[in-house]
Amino acid sequence: MVILGVDPGLAALGWGVIEHKQNKQTLVGFGCIITPPDLAFPKRLLRIQTEFREIIQKHAPDEIAFEELFFSRNVTTALTVGAARGVCVTHAAEYTGNVYEYTPKQVKQALTGYGHADKKQIQEMVKLLLSMDAIPKPDDAADALAVALTHAAMGAMRWQFIMK
Repeated sequence: MVILGVDPGLAALGWGVIEHKQNKQTLVGFGCIITPPDLAFPKRLLRIQTEFREIIQKHAPDEIAFEELFFSRNVTTALTVGAARGVCVTHAAEYTGNVYEYTPKQVKQALTGYGHADKKQIQEMVKLLLSMDAIPKPDDAADALAVALTHAAMGAMRWQFIMK
Protein backbone atom coordinates (compact mmCIF):
# COMPACT_ATOMS: atom_id res chain seq x y z
CA MET A 1 0.00 0.00 0.00
CA VAL A 2 1.30 3.46 -0.91
CA ILE A 3 0.45 6.16 1.65
CA LEU A 4 0.65 9.92 1.13
CA GLY A 5 0.96 11.90 4.36
CA VAL A 6 0.14 15.60 4.37
CA ASP A 7 1.07 18.34 6.84
CA PRO A 8 -1.17 21.24 5.78
CA GLY A 9 0.19 24.75 5.46
CA LEU A 10 -0.12 27.81 3.27
CA ALA A 11 3.52 28.93 3.21
CA ALA A 12 4.84 25.35 3.30
CA LEU A 13 2.68 22.28 2.83
CA GLY A 14 4.62 19.15 3.70
CA TRP A 15 4.10 15.86 1.92
CA GLY A 16 5.61 12.43 2.34
CA VAL A 17 5.05 9.14 0.53
CA ILE A 18 5.85 5.72 1.96
CA GLU A 19 5.18 2.18 0.88
CA HIS A 20 3.74 -0.06 3.58
CA LYS A 21 4.22 -3.75 2.88
CA GLN A 22 4.12 -6.60 5.41
CA ASN A 23 4.65 -4.30 8.43
CA LYS A 24 7.66 -2.63 6.80
CA GLN A 25 7.70 0.97 5.65
CA THR A 26 9.89 2.19 2.82
CA LEU A 27 10.49 5.81 1.89
CA VAL A 28 9.26 6.73 -1.58
CA GLY A 29 9.57 10.53 -1.55
CA PHE A 30 8.96 13.73 0.39
CA GLY A 31 9.04 17.48 0.04
CA CYS A 32 7.16 20.72 0.46
CA ILE A 33 4.91 22.84 -1.65
CA ILE A 34 6.18 26.37 -1.01
CA THR A 35 4.15 29.50 -1.71
CA PRO A 36 5.76 32.93 -1.21
CA PRO A 37 3.93 35.48 0.95
CA ASP A 38 4.06 38.13 -1.80
CA LEU A 39 1.93 35.92 -4.07
CA ALA A 40 -1.81 36.75 -3.93
CA PHE A 41 -3.81 34.36 -1.73
CA PRO A 42 -5.85 32.85 -4.61
CA LYS A 43 -2.63 32.25 -6.57
CA ARG A 44 -1.06 30.55 -3.53
CA LEU A 45 -4.04 28.19 -3.32
CA LEU A 46 -3.84 27.53 -7.06
CA ARG A 47 -0.13 26.65 -6.76
CA ILE A 48 -0.91 24.26 -3.90
CA GLN A 49 -3.72 22.65 -5.90
CA THR A 50 -1.58 22.23 -9.01
CA GLU A 51 1.46 20.81 -7.22
CA PHE A 52 -0.65 18.55 -4.97
CA ARG A 53 -2.34 17.12 -8.05
CA GLU A 54 1.09 16.44 -9.59
CA ILE A 55 2.24 14.62 -6.43
CA ILE A 56 -0.84 12.40 -6.51
CA GLN A 57 -0.39 11.69 -10.22
CA LYS A 58 3.29 10.84 -9.77
CA HIS A 59 2.97 8.61 -6.69
CA ALA A 60 -0.57 7.17 -7.12
CA PRO A 61 -1.21 6.69 -3.37
CA ASP A 62 -3.70 4.08 -2.23
CA GLU A 63 -4.56 6.13 0.85
CA ILE A 64 -4.03 9.75 1.89
CA ALA A 65 -3.65 10.86 5.51
CA PHE A 66 -3.78 14.46 6.75
CA GLU A 67 -2.70 15.98 10.00
CA GLU A 68 -5.69 17.66 11.61
CA LEU A 69 -5.31 21.40 12.16
CA PHE A 70 -4.84 22.73 15.67
CA PHE A 71 -4.74 26.46 16.37
CA SER A 72 -5.32 27.98 19.76
CA ARG A 73 -4.88 31.71 19.08
CA ASN A 74 -4.32 33.02 15.56
CA VAL A 75 -7.66 32.88 13.74
CA THR A 76 -6.30 34.43 10.53
CA THR A 77 -3.61 31.77 10.24
CA ALA A 78 -6.16 29.05 10.96
CA LEU A 79 -8.40 30.28 8.17
CA THR A 80 -5.66 30.53 5.53
CA VAL A 81 -4.14 27.15 6.44
CA GLY A 82 -7.66 25.71 6.49
CA ALA A 83 -8.17 26.96 2.94
CA ALA A 84 -4.94 25.30 1.80
CA ARG A 85 -5.94 22.08 3.55
CA GLY A 86 -9.39 22.29 1.94
CA VAL A 87 -7.90 22.52 -1.54
CA CYS A 88 -5.91 19.33 -0.86
CA VAL A 89 -8.74 17.46 0.87
CA THR A 90 -11.01 18.23 -2.08
CA HIS A 91 -8.51 16.87 -4.58
CA ALA A 92 -7.78 13.85 -2.37
CA ALA A 93 -11.51 13.07 -2.17
CA GLU A 94 -11.77 13.43 -5.94
CA TYR A 95 -8.93 10.94 -6.32
CA THR A 96 -9.92 8.35 -3.68
CA GLY A 97 -12.43 7.67 -0.91
CA ASN A 98 -9.53 6.62 1.31
CA VAL A 99 -8.85 9.96 3.03
CA TYR A 100 -7.91 9.94 6.72
CA GLU A 101 -6.93 12.40 9.43
CA TYR A 102 -4.93 12.26 12.66
CA THR A 103 -4.47 14.78 15.43
CA PRO A 104 -0.94 15.89 16.33
CA LYS A 105 -1.30 14.01 19.61
CA GLN A 106 -2.24 10.78 17.79
CA VAL A 107 0.85 11.14 15.57
CA LYS A 108 3.10 11.64 18.61
CA GLN A 109 1.52 8.67 20.40
CA ALA A 110 1.84 6.37 17.38
CA LEU A 111 5.49 7.20 16.71
CA THR A 112 6.92 7.55 20.21
CA GLY A 113 4.34 6.02 22.54
CA TYR A 114 4.01 9.42 24.23
CA GLY A 115 1.33 11.92 23.18
CA HIS A 116 3.37 14.93 24.28
CA ALA A 117 6.64 14.10 22.51
CA ASP A 118 8.57 17.05 21.12
CA LYS A 119 9.30 17.73 17.45
CA LYS A 120 12.89 16.42 17.69
CA GLN A 121 11.68 13.05 19.05
CA ILE A 122 9.20 12.71 16.19
CA GLN A 123 11.84 13.58 13.61
CA GLU A 124 14.28 11.03 15.07
CA MET A 125 11.59 8.33 14.91
CA VAL A 126 10.82 9.19 11.27
CA LYS A 127 14.54 8.87 10.47
CA LEU A 128 14.79 5.56 12.35
CA LEU A 129 11.60 3.96 11.00
CA LEU A 130 12.46 4.84 7.40
CA SER A 131 16.18 3.95 7.73
CA MET A 132 17.24 7.42 6.66
CA ASP A 133 20.76 8.81 7.08
CA ALA A 134 19.48 12.16 8.33
CA ILE A 135 16.31 13.77 9.61
CA PRO A 136 14.20 14.79 6.60
CA LYS A 137 14.13 18.52 5.92
CA PRO A 138 12.25 20.78 5.95
CA ASP A 139 10.30 20.12 9.15
CA ASP A 140 6.97 20.16 7.30
CA ALA A 141 8.09 17.22 5.15
CA ALA A 142 9.23 15.30 8.26
CA ASP A 143 5.81 15.98 9.81
CA ALA A 144 4.07 14.66 6.69
CA LEU A 145 6.15 11.47 6.79
CA ALA A 146 5.19 11.12 10.47
CA VAL A 147 1.51 11.27 9.46
CA ALA A 148 2.06 8.60 6.79
CA LEU A 149 3.88 6.38 9.32
CA THR A 150 1.06 6.89 11.82
CA HIS A 151 -1.45 5.78 9.22
CA ALA A 152 0.62 2.68 8.44
CA ALA A 153 0.82 1.86 12.16
CA MET A 154 -2.97 1.85 12.50
CA GLY A 155 -3.27 -1.29 10.38
CA ALA A 156 -6.79 -2.71 10.34
CA MET A 157 -7.92 -0.02 12.79
CA ARG A 158 -7.34 2.79 10.30
CA TRP A 159 -11.00 2.88 9.27
CA GLN A 160 -11.66 4.70 12.59
CA PHE A 161 -9.67 7.65 11.27
CA ILE A 162 -11.40 8.06 7.93
CA MET A 163 -12.24 11.70 7.33
CA LYS A 164 -15.90 12.38 8.00
